Amino acid sequence: MTAIDIPRSSDELTHRQIVTILIGLMSGMFLAALDQNVVGTAMKTIADELHGLDQQVWVTTAYMITSTISTPIYGKLSDLYGRKKFFLTAITIFIIGSALCSFATSMPMLSAFRALQGLGAGGLFSLALAIVGDIVPPRERAKYQGYFLAVFGTSSVLGPIIGGFFSEAPTVVGITGWRWVFLINVPVGIFALIAVTATLHLAHHKRQAVIDWLGAFTLIVGVVPLLLVAEQGRTWGWGSTNSIVSYVIGVVGLAAFVWAEWRAGDHALIPLRIFKNRAIVIALSGGFVIGAGMFGGMLTLPQYLQIVHGSSPTQSGVQLLPMVLGMMIASVVSGQLMSRTGHVRIFPIIGVGLMALTMFLLSRIGADTPWWQLIVLMAMFGLGLGNTMQPLTLAVQASVAPREIGMATSSATFFRQMGGTLGVAVFLSLLFNTLGDNIKNAFLDASKTPEFLAAVRDPAVLANPVNASFVKALSSGDTSVLSSVSSDSSIINQLDPRLSHPFKVGFSQSMDLVFLVGGIVCLVGLVVLLFMPKIVLSGKSAAAQMKADARKHTVRDDLTGAAAMEAGGHTMDEITDDEDETDSVGGSSLAGLH
Repeated sequence: MTAIDIPRSSDELTHRQIVTILIGLMSGMFLAALDQNVVGTAMKTIADELHGLDQQVWVTTAYMITSTISTPIYGKLSDLYGRKKFFLTAITIFIIGSALCSFATSMPMLSAFRALQGLGAGGLFSLALAIVGDIVPPRERAKYQGYFLAVFGTSSVLGPIIGGFFSEAPTVVGITGWRWVFLINVPVGIFALIAVTATLHLAHHKRQAVIDWLGAFTLIVGVVPLLLVAEQGRTWGWGSTNSIVSYVIGVVGLAAFVWAEWRAGDHALIPLRIFKNRAIVIALSGGFVIGAGMFGGMLTLPQYLQIVHGSSPTQSGVQLLPMVLGMMIASVVSGQLMSRTGHVRIFPIIGVGLMALTMFLLSRIGADTPWWQLIVLMAMFGLGLGNTMQPLTLAVQASVAPREIGMATSSATFFRQMGGTLGVAVFLSLLFNTLGDNIKNAFLDASKTPEFLAAVRDPAVLANPVNASFVKALSSGDTSVLSSVSSDSSIINQLDPRLSHPFKVGFSQSMDLVFLVGGIVCLVGLVVLLFMPKIVLSGKSAAAQMKADARKHTVRDDLTGAAAMEAGGHTMDEITDDEDETDSVGGSSLAGLH
């Protein structure tokens, strides 16, 4: 029998090729990351302009629901039909949604267009990370994923600045300033489309598979009501009829989703067999818990800066720079170390431990905490985040077959987003449910201090109408002026500092409880991650592994066929092989890079 020679060439991309592709991917991620920060900063102005301040939560809810739901769907479809076309589709949907948002004339209309935007956003983050998983070996992947965290950090600083500029400008080039919050996405998105089209060249051979439409439908039925109650529960009441109906529909929907995934087997949106892998279960559950704690801290810190320290949204974005720098430094260092050693497990353990410690320390801050302490604590929190986010994604990617990178990455993103949504709902409820009593107690304590009494009797203070009406309300026993700050905190910066200080004390005490609970949540995440098995990252990318498997399969088929023909003249059609499913991706010429 004659050996069959197959020409061997390097299946891995060079650093220059990878960086070229990353430019396109990062432009897409930057589009979504920047939008979140810009819109969040400008939302109060937008709501005032559209006369719907009490409806602004639906703008956030609509975007959050569609982006979360579409994430696992993008991942599975990209595994079946290729990443590039779905990444370009996600960018296009996002651009269209952004353009439509700029024409909104009411909050319900804006909510609908934000929902369309969310459909695009769901594919931007997860598919970008999945494509990196395709083209970069796991041991090198952490270094390149650090670039994405740099994009996230940059958008965290630039977003509030851009959002503040547009929301404060009456018009820009003849167009109302706040509408540019959405219009700015159009040129950025077009650049991303061009960059991705020009740089990303992935060959993909369609796999013969059944789309899990039932799984997608039941996932929507299960998750949407739970996301709704997470966002609206504080307004509806957690025990209200609306909330109870949402709980019931959500639980029934999730049970139906599990049944649908069991029924679909390997064709499932999220195959149940992956939950037999201990590394995946721990990484996903750890990501869910850490997402709750992470988003709780990232939500509360800007509020602390704006309410207690009187920073504007733009200023608070800049003041968060220590956290962003800490995250970027940690991601780069951990990425380099993972690349050199191939080990993952220790980094999320260190990261979440640092996050828990920082949360507990943040629970001790008050209305008069000096800036240097805040800077140190924000930097520590950033260092924890930088050591946590990408190792968990890498752990999930490393635990599945190369052809399932998209499903694995989107699943990790999906669980983290669900945890974050739950965390935000719980933390906001804690904050506002305790705020009223804490503010009242702070004013009772302040009323016994000479500084507060002097301010109440100072003619110069009472000459200000805002101060005068506030003191009059307190003197008459009208405590509604204290509780009204939960819906409009602007009065804090309008009052004399001695009169407003108890407000800041009350807010800081409620935020301390949020940080304390966040620390406990992160501690639970730490315990979960301690059970993660040892994972050693491979030095071969998913695309290269699939090419190698394809060559091996081709050689085996040729040799087996030759042997069979020599033995009895059997035809190749009579020879089957059930071991390697890689053939379903495209035979002997599988998905790779041109």
